Amino acid sequence: MVLHQYKLSVTPNVEGKKLAHIVRLFLQSPELRDVKQHIVTDFKATILSKTEIENLTVEDLPYMVEGEDEPSKNAHKYTLRLEWTKALSVADLITYLTSPSLETQPVDIPTVVQALNILVNHHPKSSSGVTTIGSAKNFSLVDGESFDLEAGVRAIRGYYTSVRAATARMLLNVNVNHSAFYEPIPLDNLMLKFLRSNSNSRIKLSQFIKRLRVRTTHLGERKNKRGQVIIRPKTISGFASRDDGKGSGKPPSVDGFGPGAKEVKFFLDPKGDSAPSTGRYISVYDYFRITYKIQIRDPSLPIVNVGTAAQPSYLPAQVCIVLPGQPMGRQLSSSQTTKMIQFAVRGPADNAKSIVSKGLQSIGLSNAKNTQLEKFGVTVSPNLITVQGRLLVEPKIIYGLNREARTIGGSWNMVPQNQQPMKFCSGGTVHRFSVMSVEMEDLYPRAPKPTEEELDNLFASFGKLLGSMGIQAGGKLKSKAIQLTGTDDTDLEYWIERASRNVQLLFVILPESPIPLYNRVKYLGDVKYGMHTICIVGSKMDKGGDQYLRNVALKANLKLGGENHFVQPQSLGLISEDKTMVVGIDVTHPSPGSSENAPSVSAMVASINSRLARWPGTLGIQAIRRQEMVSNLKDMLKSRLGLWRTLGRHNSYPENILVYRDGVSDGQYNDVLTTELPQLRAACTELYSAADQAKGLPRITIVIVGKRHHTRFFVTKQNDADRSGNTKAGTVVDRGVTQARNWDFFLQSHAAIKGTARPAHYFVLLDEIFRPRYARDPMKNVADELQMLTQSMCYVFGRATKAVSYCTPAYYADILCERARCYLHSVFESPTNSAAGSVSADEKKTAEPNQHELIKVHERLKDTMFYI
Repeated sequence: MVLHQYKLSVTPNVEGKKLAHIVRLFLQSPELRDVKQHIVTDFKATILSKTEIENLTVEDLPYMVEGEDEPSKNAHKYTLRLEWTKALSVADLITYLTSPSLETQPVDIPTVVQALNILVNHHPKSSSGVTTIGSAKNFSLVDGESFDLEAGVRAIRGYYTSVRAATARMLLNVNVNHSAFYEPIPLDNLMLKFLRSNSNSRIKLSQFIKRLRVRTTHLGERKNKRGQVIIRPKTISGFASRDDGKGSGKPPSVDGFGPGAKEVKFFLDPKGDSAPSTGRYISVYDYFRITYKIQIRDPSLPIVNVGTAAQPSYLPAQVCIVLPGQPMGRQLSSSQTTKMIQFAVRGPADNAKSIVSKGLQSIGLSNAKNTQLEKFGVTVSPNLITVQGRLLVEPKIIYGLNREARTIGGSWNMVPQNQQPMKFCSGGTVHRFSVMSVEMEDLYPRAPKPTEEELDNLFASFGKLLGSMGIQAGGKLKSKAIQLTGTDDTDLEYWIERASRNVQLLFVILPESPIPLYNRVKYLGDVKYGMHTICIVGSKMDKGGDQYLRNVALKANLKLGGENHFVQPQSLGLISEDKTMVVGIDVTHPSPGSSENAPSVSAMVASINSRLARWPGTLGIQAIRRQEMVSNLKDMLKSRLGLWRTLGRHNSYPENILVYRDGVSDGQYNDVLTTELPQLRAACTELYSAADQAKGLPRITIVIVGKRHHTRFFVTKQNDADRSGNTKAGTVVDRGVTQARNWDFFLQSHAAIKGTARPAHYFVLLDEIFRPRYARDPMKNVADELQMLTQSMCYVFGRATKAVSYCTPAYYADILCERARCYLHSVFESPTNSAAGSVSADEKKTAEPNQHELIKVHERLKDTMFYI
């Protein structure tokens, strides 16, 4: 098969749903009628045809809303140009993938794969019964399984589809996916549902409905010749506002925020208007009562503006119905998140069954439902493929006094049955610690509340527990219980500042839910006053007992410079020689709905010796927001190399630097080599001696860690499954779903408690360490060495007594990014002026100077694991 690729341009420029609809109109035009079945598109700027067609221009294509038989007299007109760009040979790609020769002329794999993705996703994007999020997440609105999340939001189960190139074949990656959507119900019902669940907050409601698309009912239904209702969608720009219509001769009269139908008045012009009232201001309530004979049931509900601020157009919610298939691009509440997890977390067997029995049909991946696939000569297998996997041997975990923990299924216990509890390998030291209990009775009541005396007794016992685990805990200072009036109460800073004068480690007992309190504690402790803090949820502490406090001790020891456990050197390969520094790098970006001032933040952690127990971290503000490539990597690495020599007590810099880079997509691999690698080398050039550089030091290996992918593995035999039905911890797959010319593998290092386990994907982007060392050793396999080392690095995570789902350096870098979000919570969690979920116009905005100070960790803590 050869696919002819064409560039589609639309004049004047349009975007989003309107552009997609114009492309649909273009496909129905007479110029393409004869070849329509041989055409697929991304409904943006690319068209693919099975047969070559001539370049063409369609001028004055009139815009018609969905269902219209013919355009209106004043319809906007567009010019569309179709221009041939290249021919893509799928046969050449298959030849390349099946050839055993490494000398085969490479083909443009990403472009051909992108074309095939357009092909398989064309049907759901062109179907009215399916809605698509992004380029590949498809949700059936007709027969898709759904679940009520309350407050006007419903979760729908959909399917992600993506073409992947593998050794000797092309694969279609299909995975179960879930997303939250607005309920397609009358807008007044939606508003009432939301207000009941959100303490009647109109501010939150205004953010909730902004950019929501609705259809109206007060003008009656128009139908086309086929009897279908013609929908003219309206987009809500917000509530009626005092600033609406400024500059016009007769601006509306609007009282308060989110006013109701009786509080919003507009000037009724008698010209061309059939209403009996002429030349005067009239309320929305009276206008709909007189003109449309509609009595507004709840005049207190906010009036919505479906026009603009300059030219408002007001509607009562009663005459609006929410259009189906609209994703809610805002953060779910805690209760909604709980319900979403309840709906989405399913065992692997259920997900595998859904993919095969429902997924292929509901999104049109069967030839019976999607005849266009057959015309392109494409068939999707109805069955999952079978691949080989291996189970890696678990590394041995060592605690103090050289005691070995017994690992089963990727986890172990520091308090073995009928044995003495384990001690840390090396305990940190705290001369003075204390506890502060924070209460907010009105918002987050907790009963019974402990007195300061009870806290003193509890944490005196906790001090003894710390000592029994190996931490040298000095005197505990008097506890303090404080009462706050809100999350921004200044008393919190007052007492933290006082504590920081004498205390090294402060335990803060918080109410159940207020995340803003946690953010403030971490900023005040880490950045402003330089005091380690550990936040404890009061109710969990009350219920958790000794086990909960032992988990708290894991954090405490790491913050204080101790080492909880380590992996036996035999499982660490070349790391055990103490000549390799392991680095973790990640970047976090503003979430949908963040302030336009929210920056992207980079994080780096690095080991200081071969025990892989201490990982000091550093943060940086990205030069440009939403930039994935780290902009200040050179200085970050130089600081980590300095700690290798000082904290690690080495006389030289490491010979090897093994980098685990998190958060990079497939299309950004080359950017890492062209943008980040030169910065790493520049840092080494400035620090390493000429003699070391002459020897080729340091050797650098970069491994990309992928977590947000859709590859899942299901056992073929029940005996190979763990208790949750997933593949066992330590399962590695490096064939069948990978390409022979690449060095990558999937590793499920952890045991999933529930749901379907997600393996981590590791892609070796650059290797100067492993191949030169092991390639000539007949007793060693290069791939095995990295896989076993990577698995061992999932066991050195100090905050838990189990293997984590991806390697510790990347995991710590991710945690450090989250800590930076705490420091910057005012911009990360403040609503943006633009539509939530959309990228703001100033996406390329550079960082603000004061933001660098907000993430500058205090001098006393900066070389510790403060972020744990």
